[in-house]
Amino acid sequence: ASVVIKRYVDLGNALNVTALNAIGTKYICLLNVTELNTIDSNSLKLTSLDPSACSQLTKDILYTKAKRAFSDQQYLPAYYKLIEPYLGGAPAVDLRALSKDNVNMKVSTLAKLRRDSLMSLTPSEVQRLLGLNLGELERWQNTSPIRDWIQVQKQSELDELHVGLTGGTQEGYLNIVTPKFEPPSSAPLGPVATMFHLLPALLMSFLMMLVLS
Repeated sequence: ASVVIKRYVDLGNALNVTALNAIGTKYICLLNVTELNTIDSNSLKLTSLDPSACSQLTKDILYTKAKRAFSDQQYLPAYYKLIEPYLGGAPAVDLRALSKDNVNMKVSTLAKLRRDSLMSLTPSEVQRLLGLNLGELERWQNTSPIRDWIQVQKQSELDELHVGLTGGTQEGYLNIVTPKFEPPSSAPLGPVATMFHLLPALLMSFLMMLVLS
C-alpha cells in the first residue's frame, strides 16, 4: 500500500478527497511527511479519518490541517465533533480553549491526547473538558497516560473533582536530600600527580641539607 501511494504521488496526483477516501484510516499512517504536507486542508472537510494510531508527527501535521479546514466553524457547536478525531495532535493551548466550550470529551479521547499536552493540563481544566464524562475518569486512573497525569497532580486538587482519584502528590512532606560526598579516589589527580612527580627532588634536597649540616 505504501508503494502504491508513493507511486500515485510521484506521478503528480494530488491527495484530494477521492484519494484520501481510498487511503482511509487503514492506510493514513503510511503517509510520510512529504506526502502529508501535500494534502489540501479543505479535503479533510469531505473525508473521515482517524489518525489516533499514527505516529505523533503524523497526528501533529493532520491536526494542524484539520484545524485550518474547520476554522470557519470554530465557534459553532459542530466544531468539536469535526476536530475530535485529530485531537491527538493538539497543543495544550487549544485544549484549554476547548475546555471552555462544554465539549464533554470522552475519557478515551483524553487518553489519546498528546502526552505533553495532557501532562500540562490542571485537574480543573480536565474537569471542564470531560464535563458529563468526568465520572468515567476513575475507571481509567490505573491506565497510562491517565495514571501518569494523576501522579503529577496535587492530591488535594484531585479530591476536589469528587470522583475518587488517588495517587496524586501529598502536600506537607519534606523532601530530604542526602548530601553526596566525593570518595577520595575521585579527587582531582592533577595536584597529587604533581606532588609525586616532585617527590624525588624534594627528598634529594632534604638529604643534601642533612649532609651539609
